[in-house]
Amino acid sequence: MDLMELVGKLLSYGPICDHCLGRCFGKRSHGLSNDARGHALRVSHVLHANTPYTDETASCWICGDLFQHLDRWAERAVAALEGLEYTTFLVGTRVPPLMAESEELEWSDCGLTDPEPLKAEMNREVGKRIALLTGKEVDFTRPDVVVILALARNSVEVQVNPLFIRGRYCKYERGIPQTRWFCRECQGSGCPRCEFTGKMYQDSVEELIGRHVVACFQAADAILHGSGREDIDARMIGSGRPFVMEVVSPRMRSVDLPTLERRINEKEANRVSVTLEEFSDRATVQTIKSKQSYKRYRILVEVDGSISLESLHDALDQLRGVTIHQRTPRRVVHRRADLVRERRVIDIEVMGIEDGRFLIDVIGEAGLYIKELVSGDEGRTDPSLSSTLGRAARVVRIDVVHVDSPGGTDPACTT
Repeated sequence: MDLMELVGKLLSYGPICDHCLGRCFGKRSHGLSNDARGHALRVSHVLHANTPYTDETASCWICGDLFQHLDRWAERAVAALEGLEYTTFLVGTRVPPLMAESEELEWSDCGLTDPEPLKAEMNREVGKRIALLTGKEVDFTRPDVVVILALARNSVEVQVNPLFIRGRYCKYERGIPQTRWFCRECQGSGCPRCEFTGKMYQDSVEELIGRHVVACFQAADAILHGSGREDIDARMIGSGRPFVMEVVSPRMRSVDLPTLERRINEKEANRVSVTLEEFSDRATVQTIKSKQSYKRYRILVEVDGSISLESLHDALDQLRGVTIHQRTPRRVVHRRADLVRERRVIDIEVMGIEDGRFLIDVIGEAGLYIKELVSGDEGRTDPSLSSTLGRAARVVRIDVVHVDSPGGTDPACTT
């Protein structure tokens, strides 16, 4: 079937606008809009058939004359974006099923090989108009906002994409979890056990930092993604733990990070502090969550009975550089798979004595359970300090003093 026969068949389906006619050949040639392409095809067809030319007046059977209202859709979009700070945007269109089926039926019946979908033209044409009205730029990969044209509902929706901030945090107060911990009984809805707060703990590192992030960015929420996590009763000191803060639906985007950092550190002094390094992206979240890092701990250990420093050194020598077999500790097995994991002790040293207890530094692979490395957890961790000493030992106090950068391989973690 030649081009003019194909155009004749398309015109025989019913009234069709120049946009929808032109889109049937939307990937042919360049430098033409679909409406110009469609008009040229319509004129060429009547010339070829030597029939009278008449302007199409009936409503298009595919789009319902949608493309006559492009300016109106752009104006709605700009109104929906008002009050948001953004520099880049992207337009998306939800096409009603009947409209999508109509054009696909036409393509299939006529064996079209170069059509452009309706939503692609809507995205492009409305996007050009929004850019002219706002002076903002289209970004196809990482737009600040996405405008959704909901054709069936005749409405515009705005999706504000998140921001990501990379940094490190320190936690100085024991008894605070890293992230929000919802009540096990009510799963966050509120019950007598949690005093109707929905949470097991009233504060978390995520919330202590996040409340200031939410306020500064006028955001819906702030979600902390950490490189591992410390126990609730452990401090995170020294250089801090790497994290990425995801800022959900921010209305403001050009917040000065040094100013935000000062605000957090002043308002949350003695509880947490942060170093905010730079704006980041979602890929960094995956890196920080998946890469294994060395961690350095400083622990205060209590041993049953009296032992000499020489005996302690001998016991530690048996753990240094050794691969530890750890079955999931009893204290967390209710919420984690009951597996045996292998983790290596990179280094372990006595640093001093405090009130008859031993101050010990441990550098271990990510995932090494330090409390169980000391206690043995009734044989679930082997070897352990208790087994090499031949007597019970337990952690009295634990601090994380360094977490290597995600993917780092230097075991000589420094405080």
